[in-house]
Amino acid sequence: MRTIIRPLAVLSLAAAMQCGPIGFAIAQYAPAAHPPIPGATPPSYSGPGWGPEEEVPAPTPEVAQPADLPVLYVTSVEILRASAEPELDVVRVTGLVASEGWSDPQLVPTYAGKPSDGILDLQLIATPPDQSENAGGFARVSAILPLDPGQGFKGVRVRGSENAITVKQIPGSGEATISVNDCASCVGKKFVPESSSSQSQQGAVRQGDLPKLLRVIKSNDGIRGTEQDPNRLTLILDDDNTILEAFWE
Repeated sequence: MRTIIRPLAVLSLAAAMQCGPIGFAIAQYAPAAHPPIPGATPPSYSGPGWGPEEEVPAPTPEVAQPADLPVLYVTSVEILRASAEPELDVVRVTGLVASEGWSDPQLVPTYAGKPSDGILDLQLIATPPDQSENAGGFARVSAILPLDPGQGFKGVRVRGSENAITVKQIPGSGEATISVNDCASCVGKKFVPESSSSQSQQGAVRQGDLPKLLRVIKSNDGIRGTEQDPNRLTLILDDDNTILEAFWE
């Protein structure tokens, strides 16, 4: 970087010299460059133009942003048709994300091209949090997408990570009831795996009631890999299967 700054400084000084007497005086009384003297500290000068060359800081690497992911569940899809001109259909979708911290929900096509069955296939996606979040209950998000009726769609299908809702007519609507344990109150309770043949205690957390994408870490288990999934619920258990921590990665 120094080999770039010096020629620029020479060009600036030459330009100053051409601007008149002041520029010429600066050039005339500029200290001459001398070879370094062993054991002696070279003189320093203060003021504009005499300071040491500043090191240009290296560019800061950009922090990778988390990729958008499908929301956990789609709960409702509604297609509205505007009565005023210009004619317009609007898809309004509501869903549930695993935790707080998700942002920018939007509807995007699942694939390119016109669907063969006339049903527009969409995904409800959002930007996940950039760090793990405690399981404090699902959060609701929504998004809208205007459609040109001239496209000839018969209906709309919207997919989340764990389910989908299809509306086969326009206008129309559809809903889904989500009865999954969001693990907001799991900590301190016993975890009962699906393989258990014993009757679950009252207040225990059954694996079958939890989201499908689940990782259970027992007291003696290691952890392999560093991959993260904000739609995956992780439970950390103690020696007697009591849930110590519950979080979304």
